[in-house]
Amino acid sequence: MGRGKIEIKRIENTSNRQVTYSKRKNGILKKAKEISVLCDAQLSLIIFGASGKMHEYISPSTTLIDILDRYQRASGKTIWDTKHENLSNEIDRIKKENDSMQIELRHLKG
Repeated sequence: MGRGKIEIKRIENTSNRQVTYSKRKNGILKKAKEISVLCDAQLSLIIFGASGKMHEYISPSTTLIDILDRYQRASGKTIWDTKHENLSNEIDRIKKENDSMQIELRHLKG
């Protein structure tokens, strides 16, 4: 015997809504892991709850950047433009420079 259908609408009771969110979030994360393993699919799942907390799953065989790049190429939508890429490269350069200066400072301190 199957379950009865529920009406898909916002749950007004806060505690019931939180319990449902938690269970369904865990369920969809489990399904994402399963499809990734069983079908060798590359996927990324990002969930933001009402509190703003983020939950994510990314296939072990890929990275989020790879997924976003593939999405951008397939859809023709620009989500990762040159400006963002340049800023990302600048951050990497400054981090490397900072690491180098830290090493030099430790060397000078003896």
